[in-house]
Amino acid sequence: MYGKIHDEMKCAVSKMETYNDVYLRIRKSLKSAGITSPELEARMIISSASGKTKEEVLAMSKIYATDAKIKAKIEDSLSRRLKGEPLAYILEEWEFYGLPIIVSPDVLIPRMDTELLAEKAIAILNAKPWQTRTLDLCAGSGCIGIAIAAKVASSRVVLADVSEEALGICRQNMLKNNQSRNITPITADALKSPPSLLGAFDLIVSNPPYIPTKDIETLENSVKDYEPLSALDGGEEGLEFLKAIAGKWSKILKPGGHMALECGIGQAAAVRYIMKQGGLSDIKTYKDTGGVERVLTGKAT
Repeated sequence: MYGKIHDEMKCAVSKMETYNDVYLRIRKSLKSAGITSPELEARMIISSASGKTKEEVLAMSKIYATDAKIKAKIEDSLSRRLKGEPLAYILEEWEFYGLPIIVSPDVLIPRMDTELLAEKAIAILNAKPWQTRTLDLCAGSGCIGIAIAAKVASSRVVLADVSEEALGICRQNMLKNNQSRNITPITADALKSPPSLLGAFDLIVSNPPYIPTKDIETLENSVKDYEPLSALDGGEEGLEFLKAIAGKWSKILKPGGHMALECGIGQAAAVRYIMKQGGLSDIKTYKDTGGVERVLTGKAT
């Protein structure tokens, strides 16, 4: 009898996985599915499911993964990822400019390319030796405006979006990053003229929809099938929002105020012309890490 029990216990132990075993299995599955960073994503899935940092996950690599809830969450996350869902939506959080940003399918996932826009906006504000007002238009998750508020203590930020769902995410991120005192969320449509009582700003920053409608179907499945179409589709040429922002919203810039815009591949020349038509001068273009002219800044006279 004892021998039978002992054999059953040995069998059960042999089927148990350490966290390192789990990591190796997940990594293998992700790699087989063509995921470009299987090592990093495997760590992030385990970290999120267990509520541990990546360093803590490494430290417990030899510990058996016995918590049924954690294992179930890991398997669910892996299954969703293998079906093509972006990891950010699975984890419900993504890093932007060193800050944790809550995300959902109601908002775009923050991109590293957009950190260039935040960087240039912060530099503009730091050069102004007075308390400033900043408008983050088409705010989405609020990542740009929240990064500005976190890095420029003298700026008061307004997050504007037409989507109430997006503004709900903005509010969550304001709380998560302890920026509720410095930020005000409002409902506003970038395609329309600014609300009359909004006031004037030292900086308007925007990462608006700029993908041409015809190009939406050519995007990766993880983008077109999961991220909000309203935050991607910039109209026939991809310039509909950029034209409206430069043409209508530049009017509420203070004299000497700035506008900073993100655009898509091959759009910089057109956006430069649009900004000039909107009365902006001293227009500068900045390239992202991939060499794409991604951000333009201009100054109100």
